Amino acid sequence: MNIAKDLKEFKQYSLENIFSNRIKKFQQLMKFKIREILLVSSIYDNYLFEEDGRLYEMIRREYQNLNLSQAPEIIHVTTGMEALDLLGNENEFDLIIVTLHIEDMHPTALARMIKEKGIKTPIMLLAYDNKERKDLMLNYDTSIFERIFVWSGDYHLLLGMVKYIEDKLNVDSDTKTIGVQVIILVEDNVRFYSSYLPLIYTEIFKQSQRLISEGVNITHRYLRMRARPKILLCTNYEEAWECYQKYEEYVLAIILDNNFKRGGQRDPEAGLKFAAEVKKHHKDIPILIQTSDQTIAEKAEEVGASYLLKNSPRLLYDLRKFMMSHFGFGDFIFKTPGGKEVARASNLKELAKELKKIPDESLLYHAEGNHFSKWLKARTEFWLAHQLRPRKVSDFASTEELRKGLITAINSYIYDRSRGVVSDFDKDSFDPHNSFARIGGGSLGGKARGLGFINSLIANYNIGELFKDTKIFVPSSIILGTDVFDSFMEENNLEIFALNETDDTAITRRFTEAPYFPGDIKEELSEFIDLVNIPLAVRSSSLLEDSQFQPFAGVYRTYMLPNNHPDKEKRLTELLRSIKAVYASTFHQKAKDYMKATSYRLEEEKMAVIVQKLIGKERNGRYYPNLAGVAKSYNFYPVPPQKSEDGIALVALGLGKTVVEGGNAVRFCPRYPKHLLQFFSTKETIKNAQQSFFALDLNEHLHPKPDEISDLLVKEYNLEEAEKDGTLYAVGSTYSPENDAVYDGVSREGIRVVTFAPILKHNIFPLPEILNLLLGLGTWGMGTSIEIEFAVNLDTPKKEPKEFAMLQMRPLVINREMEELSVDEYKKKDLICYSDKVLGNGLTENIFDIVVVDIHKYDRGKSKEVANEISRLNTKLIEAEKPYVLIGVGRWGSLDPWLGIPVTWDQISGAAAIVESGFKDFNVTPSQGSHFFQNLTSFKVGYFTVNSFSKIGYIDWDWLLKQRIVEELEFTKHIAFNKPVSVKINGHKNKGVITKPGR
Repeated sequence: MNIAKDLKEFKQYSLENIFSNRIKKFQQLMKFKIREILLVSSIYDNYLFEEDGRLYEMIRREYQNLNLSQAPEIIHVTTGMEALDLLGNENEFDLIIVTLHIEDMHPTALARMIKEKGIKTPIMLLAYDNKERKDLMLNYDTSIFERIFVWSGDYHLLLGMVKYIEDKLNVDSDTKTIGVQVIILVEDNVRFYSSYLPLIYTEIFKQSQRLISEGVNITHRYLRMRARPKILLCTNYEEAWECYQKYEEYVLAIILDNNFKRGGQRDPEAGLKFAAEVKKHHKDIPILIQTSDQTIAEKAEEVGASYLLKNSPRLLYDLRKFMMSHFGFGDFIFKTPGGKEVARASNLKELAKELKKIPDESLLYHAEGNHFSKWLKARTEFWLAHQLRPRKVSDFASTEELRKGLITAINSYIYDRSRGVVSDFDKDSFDPHNSFARIGGGSLGGKARGLGFINSLIANYNIGELFKDTKIFVPSSIILGTDVFDSFMEENNLEIFALNETDDTAITRRFTEAPYFPGDIKEELSEFIDLVNIPLAVRSSSLLEDSQFQPFAGVYRTYMLPNNHPDKEKRLTELLRSIKAVYASTFHQKAKDYMKATSYRLEEEKMAVIVQKLIGKERNGRYYPNLAGVAKSYNFYPVPPQKSEDGIALVALGLGKTVVEGGNAVRFCPRYPKHLLQFFSTKETIKNAQQSFFALDLNEHLHPKPDEISDLLVKEYNLEEAEKDGTLYAVGSTYSPENDAVYDGVSREGIRVVTFAPILKHNIFPLPEILNLLLGLGTWGMGTSIEIEFAVNLDTPKKEPKEFAMLQMRPLVINREMEELSVDEYKKKDLICYSDKVLGNGLTENIFDIVVVDIHKYDRGKSKEVANEISRLNTKLIEAEKPYVLIGVGRWGSLDPWLGIPVTWDQISGAAAIVESGFKDFNVTPSQGSHFFQNLTSFKVGYFTVNSFSKIGYIDWDWLLKQRIVEELEFTKHIAFNKPVSVKINGHKNKGVITKPGR
């Protein structure tokens, strides 16, 4: 595929279109809302209306109970002139209600004066006496009023009046936008519709509330409330027929009187005639005739309509029953043509499940009657309903094909509906293969937000299916919101202890043994464990993690679980213990030291937790992916023809621990994947190649009371084990000592080395192309350079696509590298250090201290001791608030102590600039895969790479080691100056200098 072309096409979409999915269409509904009502009435009428001042409170409570938007404000005036003054002063009212008793003018006169002022606000007349209302309609032209209603003392009437206007003004847009359904109510008896319309609205709101539980998250659920059916009130045959013809495609049901005007004359059977005409066009539209005529039963049955007696004491009960059975608000009840119930479904998942089992005669009966699409529309599943309705039973070759087609359409819709959104966890709708759901309130945390964002990009641009035989996705996950963390901390009284304790193991033990965990959350995790029985990764997602300027990369813990114990309760216990251990890592010393170097306080940090399916496959008791790695859209060390914007990737066999902790990995530019400079000679290939890999041990379980904070079940294995597992074929090469040559592949005898040649040179998997696309898309979407973590599973079942899983996406802080700064003006004698391989940009002054590893004393076999010495000096200098320059030997942050000094970020967090010097016999490459490297970048720490033996840069060792020593340890010295040294870096040219004091 043409990556550049595809990415260009993606970028042609505006950012608004990025979420132009079905949920966004719900947001476009109900554009017109009544927020301000002007009530014009006498004081006495208002007193009746207010019921001792309680009206607004009752209306507000009713809106709240029905989960409607904010209740409208009511402004009351007693005269027509006051009303005209308010309307003339640019007061914006959405509805005007006038009563028959106004002090200074007749209500019809006031209505005409309002219209003559060019005000288009709907005006309604509210009468308190039916006789007065009849006299008004006989003696005055009342057509100027939108509708006339009669007050009977029920405050629900105001709700009905408001929703009637909102529906009338929104119906055109909402039906066209998403296919919102319409209920036509035909009734000309003012007193009856004044009491009946509020009843129907209230019932519809209550039914809609029952349905919203199927929304994928709280936002989606409340947006679905906007999609409830519109009610259109008509008072004669012609008005009703015009309404029916205009919204024919969207009519959910018709409720009508039998006796109303037709052709200008009252027709006692107008309702029956209307029903018969509708049934000629759509037999499946339910019609309910309301009448006082008890002899109508036979005639209603002939036209295919139902009926209710207006005077029945069970009217509301029967109406509710009719709506449940005919409007699709209740369960879908599978019946035979004879009416016998054979099954029922309360949601889409159950519908698909029952479709597999019901008899053919029931399936055909419902399909021929369009019952499925009608039920779906009532539940606001318009897209699926519109997919099903045009298809006829005759379009399918057999009943079995029809059955499969329905099940496939429903399951595909369920999958599509949840793609790209963070849903609320529900055991009935959670898909163990594709869902991304939350448990508990509060924030998702930074890492989960990044995952949610890339999940939405993948879904909205169909990235998942762009590459043949490869699925790109975010692994199925649940996220525990920060409210769970708050509750856990508060109920167990952990905060003061955690803030003051300095022993990480003691903190972890106290947290994992804490007795309280929210019961409802534990229950949902238990349901999750029921659904998912493959290995899990329990990962941190703090509020500050992966933020734009302080990413907190690698500061908190991740734990991996086999999740394979035969006892479900044991699996739940292990999961809870791991979650608690992640919570504990919020207060580990590494996190506390990191926080000191930021402007944040530890008390501000909160922890969400991601529980994610681990990508990989079981092999001989080990679980791991074929490969994992990180990729960055900006390369700090480009080698021509590479450009910084081409990005860089590091990959390794097995779990990503090898890469993120600085082990040997294959580094390549996705745009130039065959340019592998680390393998430029046989000798360099053997030195730089990965020698071992990490995998999850499936044969062990967590100890109930761990004494260590490390992830004990992730273990290191040699490449012989990988060969036994059959995983070297995609990443391996073979070294032949006899020929002193490295050959691609593992088909011949020899020593195995990991080079990724089968993928990068022979294209057995489109890894570079996928990374190119995702890095470009992510950079565009986030508006900044990014870093992603990923894992790949190549050994999928036959006919199943290979899997590329996105595990993380976070911003990469590089903004200062874009500025210009001159560094070529200094003479060599004035410099402590010079390099043309520098990360960073800008001028750092007022540094009086240097921590240096003595190149003459450094012992590779004691690099861990060196790291501890640096940590001691780092702590002292941080406490003294003295930034310093750190100069060392070998690769900083290396997982392999023989390659360099295995420091973690917290051990060097006070450094303002860091220098990495190479060995005489070994050309060290910077470890761009390490977490501490990412933190160096975010803290804008200058990073110099020097190797005097390879003529890369320069350090004046002779001068440096003669300066005043404040403290000398076995391998490390703390040097201080009376005058400051300066660090000056040109990020555009990757050049930098560290000047001698006062220069």
